[in-house]
Amino acid sequence: MDITKPIVWIPAGVGLAGAAAIAFWLLSPPPAVVERVPGLDNESNAATAADSWEGKLVKGPGQPADIPGSWPQFRGPNRDNICTDPTPLARSWPESGPKVLWEVDVGEGFAAPAVWNGRVYLMDYDRENQADALRCLSLADGREIWRYTYPVRIKRDHGMSRTIPAVTEQCVIALGPKCHLIAVNPLSGELLWKKNLVKEYDVEVPPWYAGQCPLIDNGRLILGTGGKHLLVALDALTGKLIWATPNTNRWQMTHSSVAVTEFKGRRIYVYCASGGVAGVAASDGQLLWQTPEWRISIANVPTPLPVGDGRIFLSGGYNAGSMMLQMKEKDGGVAVETLFRLKASVFGATQQTPIFHLNHIFGVRPDGQLVCLDLNGQIIWESGPANKFGSGPFLIAHDLFYLMNDEGVLTMAEVSTSGYKQLARAKVLSGHDSWGPMALVNGRLLVRDTGKLACLLVGASN
Repeated sequence: MDITKPIVWIPAGVGLAGAAAIAFWLLSPPPAVVERVPGLDNESNAATAADSWEGKLVKGPGQPADIPGSWPQFRGPNRDNICTDPTPLARSWPESGPKVLWEVDVGEGFAAPAVWNGRVYLMDYDRENQADALRCLSLADGREIWRYTYPVRIKRDHGMSRTIPAVTEQCVIALGPKCHLIAVNPLSGELLWKKNLVKEYDVEVPPWYAGQCPLIDNGRLILGTGGKHLLVALDALTGKLIWATPNTNRWQMTHSSVAVTEFKGRRIYVYCASGGVAGVAASDGQLLWQTPEWRISIANVPTPLPVGDGRIFLSGGYNAGSMMLQMKEKDGGVAVETLFRLKASVFGATQQTPIFHLNHIFGVRPDGQLVCLDLNGQIIWESGPANKFGSGPFLIAHDLFYLMNDEGVLTMAEVSTSGYKQLARAKVLSGHDSWGPMALVNGRLLVRDTGKLACLLVGASN
């Protein structure tokens, strides 16, 4: 399969939806909810800590687009999955859906894009050449500007790549399926530094491969590694270790990404590791608190969701349900207590992290319904059995929801705390397992399934 050549769609009225994301690896579509377990595809996911993994930079014909706006990391500019771009958005679509601006082939997986300065960055896997491939595409037409590859053998385990790069003006940092970490120049693609986390930090590759998305915060790369350390902070430009959090319990890496919150003047990183959840001081990596009360034995995927006033909402699949933690001051430090827990039938989130908006929590629970919760865990509304979204991604822009289901059907609905109101729906992807998180920039929605990345025009007509 040629994953370099874009397919440009220009037919009037034909719509598919563009947005992209990283979503992951867990459920089959409703009505029958089936848990996935490691080794589902009878392929090993064991890590290989190769002594040498020399990379190669290849230039392509693409050119950066002159299109403002960015979606520079997992869950967008503010890591909350809310788009604040002022571009007006259409509130209705033709029957065929929003216009498809372009579409490209991608390696099997759920990795989603980051967007910066007219460029789309995707951590892909080139199965033919057995190589991870950090690709830089034009936001205008999907043509490849460059790709940086390095050899790594990966066997199919319900997809391969499933992470989202983080990009700044100085670097792009991406994590590969087997925990190879690279930083490159965002314009040229030239390598700045690289690390094999398995070899350097004794990291254990999670089942279904790495799903954590890098966080760049104040010039530092923050990762929940497990292994030798619970969390590490690296200089984003050099890869030099700044601090490391002790990992005395030997908790391991999960698919969950690191969240950032503030409490009593402290900046805190919150991470769901294999044995529980922990809070770490951003300043020096000090372990402020940890609790084993929240752990998911099979796969911990959603990211912790800060909801204000020191509260952190946790949700998961595999019958984990959800839980609200409260940080509090104790003996000059910080401790946590559990405010409430919810059964999975009330609310859980197998794959996609909920969104905190309008002082409420919006998320898709394991039965596929979109649910609105208040901060006491009470259900305000449910989308109903006729409106299910499986394990697909969703985001908020202005007062609109964009929700993708497993089969590539995109729904637009009003954002409200009073009830669910659908505005439009159309099939925009032809594949399956459309789980990669979406990105929205300047009225362009990036979406993907297991084999295609598409860019949809959802902006209002001039």
